[in-house]
Amino acid sequence: MLELAILGFLHDEPLHGYELKERIRGLSGHVRPVSDGALYPAINRLAGKGLLEQQTEPGAGATPRRVLSLTEAGRAELLARLRAPKEVEITDGQRFFTLLAFLHHLADPAAQAAVLRRRKAFLDAPASFFYRDGEPVRAEDADNPFHRGMLRIARATGAAERAWLAETLTELDAAGEGGAAD
Repeated sequence: MLELAILGFLHDEPLHGYELKERIRGLSGHVRPVSDGALYPAINRLAGKGLLEQQTEPGAGATPRRVLSLTEAGRAELLARLRAPKEVEITDGQRFFTLLAFLHHLADPAAQAAVLRRRKAFLDAPASFFYRDGEPVRAEDADNPFHRGMLRIARATGAAERAWLAETLTELDAAGEGGAAD
């Protein structure tokens, strides 16, 4: 998720580390905060693979700052990750939101739709936080108000997401008929 966010934000414009960290924080918020101990090693890994370039520029104070930009290989890597996300990037809500934040970089509506169809298939599979006798527990059948709350909230957000997916897939399918490519 962190590498995808780095590649995604740098696709639009070069950023220095602090700006990048703030954008990632805005995207993931308190759910998955990013620390310097995670961010800078990830930046170094991506730079080591030739996906990022780092240039040193004078900072606002006496300390120079590193400005990061995406290489052509980095752009290609981002597009590849967006076209074929890992299963956990489809099934984990926060990771999916990170993927969704950058999915517009794929210019092909059919490729975008393929990712959304994977998410829809995941959401359409019967699931629950709780099971009884091997079957998913419905909110109405939960044993306590906290489990009922979790299940009702999940059902409501799932319904809203399914509605958005259906609407967006219709739009993408119509746009795909125009023959766009990424």
